[in-house]
Amino acid sequence: MTMRNFRRHSRWCVAIAATLLLAGCGGGAESVSWNGKAVALTKEQVREVLPDGEAMTGWEESARPKSVEMDEFYRSQACPIKGNKGCENSRFYGAATFRHDDGATSVTFLIIAYDSEQSARAAYDMLWDGAYGKTVGQGAKTFGIGSIGDERDARFGASGYGGEPGAVTQTRVGTTLLWTRAASTDKGGIDEDGVRDLATVLAKRARQAQDGDTPSAALDG
Repeated sequence: MTMRNFRRHSRWCVAIAATLLLAGCGGGAESVSWNGKAVALTKEQVREVLPDGEAMTGWEESARPKSVEMDEFYRSQACPIKGNKGCENSRFYGAATFRHDDGATSVTFLIIAYDSEQSARAAYDMLWDGAYGKTVGQGAKTFGIGSIGDERDARFGASGYGGEPGAVTQTRVGTTLLWTRAASTDKGGIDEDGVRDLATVLAKRARQAQDGDTPSAALDG
């Protein structure tokens, strides 16, 4: 691993550590398939967007869903670029982490809720190009995750020192930015289809919340 990649990996580890602390336990094209309202979510709605144990068949909670008001500390974790760019007009930050029954694969869901769709849209490219899109290494490849959300990107590459597979997706749904970060110690532990399913669940739950419904989207099992 090059020193540059090591630093990127280290920054991601710091972000995951902050996610566990938060939880209290250790650009694509516009889509016409989503027609819900773009409303600013409350702190409780942000927590509800994050999948829980009932929504994640075959997975165990490592860090339960939790949301917090955005402050200086969480801006440094959610927007890890100079000046915490991308966190302007953000209101809440949320995270949840799960480990698959096989024990080798984990996924972390992240959400930033903004005060408006305009603010979320302005932050999208800044955070993907400046931070999240780089978390799976220089050799990562892009892949499609369907027409979920209003904007979307995904990359599949390596997340560990030994080239273990990792993937990251970023989606904008109305006033929220969403991330799915999957990694495995088993080189066959995750694939594009599995990551696509995880990102879709998160995006559907965000849309349900913005439509005023209680998020209920879940993995098929």
